[in-house]
Amino acid sequence: MSEDHKGHKKSHSDEGKTSDSHARTREDVSDSVEESLNKRIRHDTPSPHHGSTPPSSPPKFVSVEELMETAKGVTKMALAHEIVVNGGFQIKPPELPEGSLEKRVRDIMRKAFWDCLEAQLNENPPEYDHAVKLLEEIKETLLSFLLPGHTRLRNQINEVLDLDLIKQEANNGVLDISKLARFIIGIMGTLCAPARDEEVKKLGVITGIVPLLREIFKVLDLMKMDMVNFAVSSIRPHLMQQSVEYERKNFQEFLDKQPNALDFTTEWLQEAISSLSSSETATCQSVPHATASADSVRILNPVTVQNQAYLRLLKWDHITRPFPETLLMDQSRFVEIKTELDQLTIVAAVLLVSYNVVGTALSGLPGFMDRLKKNIRVLLPAIYSPSFSLSEALAAISEKISVDISSCLSEHGFATLTKEKEAVLKGQIQSIEKTDNAVRSLIDSRIQIFLQDYLTSGHQKSVPVIPGGLVPIQKELEEIAVKYIRLVNYNKMVFGPYYSNILSKLLNKDESDVVNCPEQSV
Repeated sequence: MSEDHKGHKKSHSDEGKTSDSHARTREDVSDSVEESLNKRIRHDTPSPHHGSTPPSSPPKFVSVEELMETAKGVTKMALAHEIVVNGGFQIKPPELPEGSLEKRVRDIMRKAFWDCLEAQLNENPPEYDHAVKLLEEIKETLLSFLLPGHTRLRNQINEVLDLDLIKQEANNGVLDISKLARFIIGIMGTLCAPARDEEVKKLGVITGIVPLLREIFKVLDLMKMDMVNFAVSSIRPHLMQQSVEYERKNFQEFLDKQPNALDFTTEWLQEAISSLSSSETATCQSVPHATASADSVRILNPVTVQNQAYLRLLKWDHITRPFPETLLMDQSRFVEIKTELDQLTIVAAVLLVSYNVVGTALSGLPGFMDRLKKNIRVLLPAIYSPSFSLSEALAAISEKISVDISSCLSEHGFATLTKEKEAVLKGQIQSIEKTDNAVRSLIDSRIQIFLQDYLTSGHQKSVPVIPGGLVPIQKELEEIAVKYIRLVNYNKMVFGPYYSNILSKLLNKDESDVVNCPEQSV
């Protein structure tokens, strides 16, 4: 296949970002990914340890070197975890806040550099020292994009961007930077990803030498990001096979240095045991003895306890309660899932109230429920943001729903809402603000049942039956469930041995958690 054949450009572009090239690129991936990951962790993860702490092992004093080594291990573990769990993980160019000191300093330094270059080129005779160094950097960057087998293209770059020849031409005042720039743009067009075609094409219409070199470096930086992200995506399947052992090994090293690093995890599992025990006790008290002893007595087992523990994470108070140590790297994801579920709960509750109040007139109207759902979600932005008020949002939603329903009824030849029914509709929607609202509680419990069925179904391909009242949010709920189960299953694979060890001690220690219904007097 000819490397310089334009028809093979995209093939070359795709192949140019395969294993051999990225084997070199991966040496640089770690630092870039690690920096991006650290920013995400600092920004997304709530402070893990607030409030009272459970009884722990005596503190183990360690040196600063040991702490630094431990932190390094945790960072690497977090990096591998992020790449594996987050399928959309990408490295992006750093974006400094507008108006920040860092951005002003960076812009001033860049402007000074390019102004200096322009001043040198405008001298008589021109001074090419800085320009030659830039051409050398461009050459190195282009060569870094190539595979070892791309001999012909490498020879072309080395021949045209021959630094010794370029320096001789610069010394003799005959260096043609415009000609070299056209060659560079052509090579970039051959090597770039399809998404960069337009940006490379725009380089061809820039006339000034300094603006052209500046834009060339901008596009080359984007191409470097493309290479890094391709390297990340290419190692993900291989990393998946090893990440479970890798994370477990790193966590064990961390645990060896911090023996009490599972205290919050133990407390989390103990709470799940207590919750299940209380539930079984209540069942025994409400069921006749003969039936209870046959159907209701259930021995607590590790799988049941773990499923209950994972469900409790969806109701976690992330502000005041410490999060289990084994789940800290996914805390921001569980916060996101909790927020989405709380929003869906309100959406489903509003829809259920609306259809119950109005009656059968709305049933079967094509697309109307989807329109209502869309309008409700628009009026329910980030529900846990500091400026958000649920009561105000529900008031606005009740007004909008009332108008939409009356308009729809009128369009289809039905009588519009009476003043009394409109007041009832608005009042019931606004009462959803209370967490103990009957409709809201019903929707919430059915969502929990649906997710519990998802957990207990394991790796079965069939999707659990959607409970009544949740059909309007089925699509969104199933998407969240898939994301939630993926997190849970991966966490089980990594930390399952630790959970088994903790639960064996907890369940054996507290034999009373095995519920036996007391004999009932006749």
